[in-house]
Amino acid sequence: MGGVSSATSMWGSSGLACLTGLPDGPPDFSRATVLTHARRVAAVVGERLGVTIDAAGLLAGRAALLGLTRRGRVSAGGATRLLMAADAWCAITLSRPDDIAAVPALVQADKVAADPWPALLRWAATQPRAAIVERATLLGIPAASLGEVVRAAPRIRPRGDRGPARDAGGLLVADLSSMWAGPLCAQLLARAGATVVKVESPARPDGTRGGNPGFFDWMNGQKLSYCVDFDRQADELRALLTVADVVIEGSRPAALSRRRLGPEHIEPGVGRIWLRLEGHPDGRPAFGDDAAVGGGLVGVAADGPVFCGDAIADPLTGLEAARLVADALGRGGGELIEVSMATVAAGYAALPMQASVSNRPAPPPPAPPPARSAARLGEDNDAVRRLVAEKACRPC
Repeated sequence: MGGVSSATSMWGSSGLACLTGLPDGPPDFSRATVLTHARRVAAVVGERLGVTIDAAGLLAGRAALLGLTRRGRVSAGGATRLLMAADAWCAITLSRPDDIAAVPALVQADKVAADPWPALLRWAATQPRAAIVERATLLGIPAASLGEVVRAAPRIRPRGDRGPARDAGGLLVADLSSMWAGPLCAQLLARAGATVVKVESPARPDGTRGGNPGFFDWMNGQKLSYCVDFDRQADELRALLTVADVVIEGSRPAALSRRRLGPEHIEPGVGRIWLRLEGHPDGRPAFGDDAAVGGGLVGVAADGPVFCGDAIADPLTGLEAARLVADALGRGGGELIEVSMATVAAGYAALPMQASVSNRPAPPPPAPPPARSAARLGEDNDAVRRLVAEKACRPC
């Protein structure tokens, strides 16, 4: 019972209990073992990278910065909701203007009210979950049915020759990811001494750049900012990817492949690690909350599931991705690693659950330590070009 009590206490003090449960009900402690396991992973990653990692801070830090709390079947951030379909629970995310604009087509109506959720709730109740996910996917709206993804090992394939085992110090990392999971992995590598280049398009910069500056700084304050047009400046971006030791990308694979910027188009190089983060193992897009639902990682309430934490599949995947990269560095690299947020969530969902109600305190999550201000978009373009030129000439 000591282990159970300790896990419950840590879950409560981390703020994760405060972020899980119905808004008018008690905090939910049922997923306390998630934090216990995340701390073990963080300890392994920290040892291999030579940094100290606060797993609880990673999982609850965004909520602390944004002042979020539990909202039951509405995600803490507000963009995702759990809906009861005709046969099961599912989740839909409307985080972008395009998602909201596609709702009439999703529910097959000429128009919907300014608040689209009542229409979605009514429509979902008449549809099987498979039809909801299929139709939403066709329209580019992130959606998942509860527990549709099972736990599975990440896909790791040889890509180029292995080199000597390395640590992260001195590596050049090209971070093409956005939001949370990929940027968190890159942040941990930067803390370990890697030079991380955050790559953004001027037309579509990281969506979190225009949000809470504290969160964006937390994820990206230690990175160089490189702004490049993926279409008109593809050769320039290709030069960076050709010399990078680690590439992190979180876009749909076709987005890079059609520009001939995918791992199949870039000379592998000795020891290069290419990390591809996806929402679902089938390539469907996802955000942290709907990916967690897809993996079955939810809290419990008397009348159905509730969201667990804040977009919890994002930081769990970022932490897992850092472990995979650290492992690959120890093997000498030369690998393409593919991991999905929903699959990571499924692995954590398979951990034993505990009683949902506890008399332990459940304070809000503490804020992470202040972070260095992130660079302005494209502020380091010249410095990155010099780095690429120097590294390209180094063998000469």
